Formats: sequence, C-alpha cells, structure tokens
Amino acid sequence: VQLQASGGGLVQAGGSLRLSCAASGHTFSSYAMGWFRQAPKKEREFVAVISWSGSSTYYADSVKGRFTVSRDNAKNTVYLQMNSLKPEDTAVYYCAASNVYSSSRSYRDYDYWGQGTQVTVSS
Repeated sequence: VQLQASGGGLVQAGGSLRLSCAASGHTFSSYAMGWFRQAPKKEREFVAVISWSGSSTYYADSVKGRFTVSRDNAKNTVYLQMNSLKPEDTAVYYCAASNVYSSSRSYRDYDYWGQGTQVTVSS
C-alpha cells in the first residue's frame, strides 16, 4: 500500500490543523492506521491509531483530548484533527499502516509509511 500524507503547515499556538493520509494499492479497510511524529533529535513517537473498522481509537497521553483520528474507508483516507496545538507538537507527522496489529503503539509493528508532513506550531 502507498501512503501520502498532507495537511501540515505553520500555525500559531492554540490553532488547529487537519492532516490527511490517502492510501492506494491495496485494500485500505483491512489496515489499522497509525499516526506518529518525530521532532528533531528525538525518537519517533506514537500519536494515535485507529482500527481497520474505525471502531477503536487510542491516543498518546500528550495529545488525548486535543487530537482526533478518524477514517473514511470509502475514500481510502485517514485523518488527524489537531486542535489546541502547542509548540511541543512541532514535528514531522507520519501515517502508517499495519495489516497485523489492530491498535499497536509501536512503530515497529507498521509495514507501510507515508513520506511525512511538517507541522510547526509557533508560540
């Protein structure tokens, strides 16, 4: 499966962005979809995951209550709505797909990755 992330940009603290990840090449609805992020000189970290059906979602504690992951299987797209953004949310955001694990928080469990989209939050 090929993944294409988009929607990043520069926003002021307290603002919002919606990231999209469009998938092609395989049956999108059979994959759990995760979002990860990586800031300069830091490890890639888990942000959110949504199960293949969309019935289950999980979030990192740092984004819980501010970010919402959703998917539209008819459009082969997963979204990450980010509200109340903080400077510490600044990172490159990646979407990823797993056809084995339904809700993994480990980047090692994902088979396919998008190219990343930069999110910069100014204070």
